[in-house]
Amino acid sequence: MIRIITDSTSDISKQRQKELGIDVMPLRVNFGTDVYRDGIDITNKEFYEKLSVAAQLPTTSQINPYELSVLFQKYIDAGDEIVAIFISSHLSGTYQSAITAKEMVSSKDIHIIDSYNVTLALALLVEEAVKLRDLGLSAKQITKKIKDIISHIKLIALVNSLKYLKLGGRISAGTAIVGNMLGIRPIVTVTNGKVQMIGKARGKKMAFRFMLNRILKDGINYEYPAYFGHANSPEALTECMNYFAPYFKGIHILTSNIGSVVGTYTGEGAVGLAYIAENKM
Repeated sequence: MIRIITDSTSDISKQRQKELGIDVMPLRVNFGTDVYRDGIDITNKEFYEKLSVAAQLPTTSQINPYELSVLFQKYIDAGDEIVAIFISSHLSGTYQSAITAKEMVSSKDIHIIDSYNVTLALALLVEEAVKLRDLGLSAKQITKKIKDIISHIKLIALVNSLKYLKLGGRISAGTAIVGNMLGIRPIVTVTNGKVQMIGKARGKKMAFRFMLNRILKDGINYEYPAYFGHANSPEALTECMNYFAPYFKGIHILTSNIGSVVGTYTGEGAVGLAYIAENKM
């Protein structure tokens, strides 16, 4: 059997995890001395409630090699093969932990993939890996195809507030105050494994228009699904999906609620989508 493993920054719901038959390993989010396993010890609702009153940003922690080695060893001992897809190595040490864990288990049947992505884009890669598994492809074939897709995957998101960029030291307090008063919203993507701000817009409509121009420039590959997601804001998700629906006709649409690790950096209200583009990144 081929086992598909990812981490909690994929933000794949518990129900969807069961449907896909995958393992999702949790990163940690730390409010002071309080440590929570992403998606296990704290719900998204609880997390965003705590985040909204936090004077300082919580910190996040990667998965350690030992935890991964235990799971790897269990499946290798059962005679299974593993395809493990993790958050970008530029955003977390989890990928390197997985490489170390593979060395600890010492098996050629463990295939580790650096997604160079996070959240909805990582989830989209996992969905595709599961589809390939169910089509009967080998672990090596799945790994090769996923690595090929990575160069075409796109993630674009609208951050609702400048507050968390301010708390993270990315912008000054004065800039955040003025920007929020004017309704300025940053638009971000992931390029070469790193989060990059690619634009700013005043209000959602202008932001969505900016995002759409970017998407149309990339071109949409209609052979693959698309993933829409939100940070504890179903209303924002509905607005986003309604706006982009005419351009994604015929595509299987999946949705997700962005969890505590990614939500630490976006704040509540962020919304975005991931898709496979015709053009490479």
